[in-house]
Amino acid sequence: MDDFPYAELWWRGIGKLAVIALIGAGVGAIFGYPALGALAAVLGFILLQLRQLIRLRAWLHAPKRHFLPDASGIWGEVFDLLIDLQRKNRKRKKKLALMLAEFQASTAALPDGAVVLADRGEISWFNTAAHQLLGLRAPQDLGIRIPNLIRHPSFTEFFEAGDFELETEAPSPINRNRMLSLRIIPYGNEQKLLIVRDISERRQLEAARRDFVANASHELRTPLTVLRGYLDLMEMDAQGAGPLAGWRTPVLEMRNQALRMEALINDMLKLARLEADRAHMRDELLQAPMLVMRAVEEAKAVSKGQHRFEQMVEPDLLLLGGETEFYSIIINLLTNAVRYTPAGGAIRVSWERAGEGARFAVADTGIGVAPEDIPRLTERFYRVDVGRSRASGGTGLGLSIVKHALEAFDAKLEIESEVGVGSTFICRFPQHRVQDAASVALAAAERGADPD
Repeated sequence: MDDFPYAELWWRGIGKLAVIALIGAGVGAIFGYPALGALAAVLGFILLQLRQLIRLRAWLHAPKRHFLPDASGIWGEVFDLLIDLQRKNRKRKKKLALMLAEFQASTAALPDGAVVLADRGEISWFNTAAHQLLGLRAPQDLGIRIPNLIRHPSFTEFFEAGDFELETEAPSPINRNRMLSLRIIPYGNEQKLLIVRDISERRQLEAARRDFVANASHELRTPLTVLRGYLDLMEMDAQGAGPLAGWRTPVLEMRNQALRMEALINDMLKLARLEADRAHMRDELLQAPMLVMRAVEEAKAVSKGQHRFEQMVEPDLLLLGGETEFYSIIINLLTNAVRYTPAGGAIRVSWERAGEGARFAVADTGIGVAPEDIPRLTERFYRVDVGRSRASGGTGLGLSIVKHALEAFDAKLEIESEVGVGSTFICRFPQHRVQDAASVALAAAERGADPD
């Protein structure tokens, strides 16, 4: 409730004006003009108020050049309140300046770059690390929009999109061999904080790991091929009454393990290639429905009639991307469904439009996955049921391959699962990857070219 004494101040002001008017009337009556005396007194009072108002306006405009006079009454109270407010503002300003100095000192010591941006991305402040990583200079770069200084398509698209939930990567503007991770955190009144981190060493370690895995896998192929060749010969001799009939069981086990190792090496090589080349995938017009149906037939062969397959495929829905990457996605999801669905179960496959993009999904009635395991399914070698996976020939790399192949398409993987009920793996492809067969044929006809 507002308890400011408006009425009291009004009556005080009116009473004071009435007293001045009476005094003026009394002085004027001495000379025979009481009304003129009252008018002159009131006019003098008004001029005094105007003088105080002008002095207040001058002080507000330049407090250091002018001063508030000592006054009584309402003006004295106003001046006292203003001086008190000025004193409090000075204390608050000093406190804020101290806090700002502490903030700048702490952020200056950070190994990561920090850049404060205004609402349109203008640089307001940056720390020493930002100067070293981005080459920012003060005061030359203050007020300049950050996309004008970090001229890289990935960062420009990231900034203009305005979706700052994730982060992006771009080379340093002053050293193309240095890779940076860039994250924007909105705060305050349309302000943003850009965090810059040097991830060059991490990228080098990842590249070294990929190279090691790829080279080691490639080198293992030759001795494994020799072993498989001899094991194939030994298996033939172990059949029936052959010379190795007594060794039939261990020979078959060795051959199965060799096949499993070969599958593991192939998956490791495929994963290393996807990680290394995902940014350089060729964009080809893929006959996605045909590839999906081919993968379904291959999955049926793996199933050997033990599962019921249902499919819903839109025949005119095409895709832009690499055929190898797309086929890796659909075949890995289908073979996973076969591997983890008991005999007699159903596997449903769909390739259809979804909103502005496309949706590929594989649903099964298999063993399902517990909620706590779902976030880890795409990790390398992670298995929910280790024994079942190994017995069925799984390598633990299938979903990791799917994840990295989807990244090349700018697509996302969603997993829905319930233990004992089944799982659904959904791949969502963005609009710019989706093509319509009729539109492609029309465009090709206009160019006088073959749509294929």
